[in-house]
Amino acid sequence: MELKGRAALVTGAGRRIGRAIALGLAGRGARVAVHHHESGDGADAVVATIRAAGGEAQAVAGDISDPAAPARLVDAVLGRFGGLDVLINSAAIMLRTPFGSVTAADWDRIFALNLRAPFLLTQAAAPALTARRGAIVNIADLAAFESWTDYVPHGISKAGVVQMTRALAHALAPAVRVNAIAPGAILLPDAWSAAAGERLAETTPLKRLGSPEDVVGAVLYLLEADYVTGETLIVDGGRHIR
Repeated sequence: MELKGRAALVTGAGRRIGRAIALGLAGRGARVAVHHHESGDGADAVVATIRAAGGEAQAVAGDISDPAAPARLVDAVLGRFGGLDVLINSAAIMLRTPFGSVTAADWDRIFALNLRAPFLLTQAAAPALTARRGAIVNIADLAAFESWTDYVPHGISKAGVVQMTRALAHALAPAVRVNAIAPGAILLPDAWSAAAGERLAETTPLKRLGSPEDVVGAVLYLLEADYVTGETLIVDGGRHIR
């Protein structure tokens, strides 16, 4: 896929990895819908950066954990860009929920955003993506492949994203390719200490933490790799092979 001129929607693009992906797509000439919920200032800054570089971008707001919001979001993007070529399902939450303390509200909050929202967004966007022979990249997590006792519901939700990627790749073939990225230690949670980051780097085979640009490079590869679908690319510096 040649990205120049393509219309892309990136969810959770006002901060962290979603922000980097939106900027990376714009750097390749894509027109970007920068979705946000609570990070409006961040989304506006991303849009301003893209426009200052001569690109085209528009901030779009919505709480996609609301079951009705994904369809509205897709309609807004189609109204702005006239079509859709790329969907990046990046919006997510990572709540520390040690086993034994998980409530039903915790579970529902995590799954509503991490798994139900990208599924409903894909379902709403599928006709537009099919018409343009588009592509989807879902953002999973290394937690889908490991067992983190303080983040059990999070890991289950991200394992669901991996299976969703496989199932939707089959359902939408041959018109739409669906792949995923499973980042490892890229951006630490805000509450984590520098010492915790150093321990992670030391126990990573490549001996460093990743950067958002590492994820962006993987996303661009999957968008441009026209014979790859149904795959989850782990971007973790080798942590999963320890």
